[in-house]
Amino acid sequence: MDTKVVKASPGRTRRRHDAEFKAQVIAACLQPGVSLAAIALANGLNANMLRKWVRDHRMGAGPDSSSPDRGQIRPTMVPARIEANEVPADIRIDVRRGGTTVQLAWPVDAVASLGRCLRELLG
Repeated sequence: MDTKVVKASPGRTRRRHDAEFKAQVIAACLQPGVSLAAIALANGLNANMLRKWVRDHRMGAGPDSSSPDRGQIRPTMVPARIEANEVPADIRIDVRRGGTTVQLAWPVDAVASLGRCLRELLG
């Protein structure tokens, strides 16, 4: 991984990142549940620039189109297991009104009465 500093104009510098570094950062961004802004911050990058790299990668242009490993980064799918017979016991809702928070835990089988309660509460 190589980062080069190039003079953009008198008094200003611009960093140039090699294709390997860009590919690693883009791969990290494509993982489920990650914050692109956090990855940018952790790697000393501007979040808007990183978003452009990811967008370009998804469009097939890649951040560095001449890179031979441009097509090797693939988003991964994470399988989710959902049991058909598993029903949550309660519906849990936090209702905030001004400085007050009300936490509700309502039985799933009484969802109609929850609607009435919320209408009265939020009225």
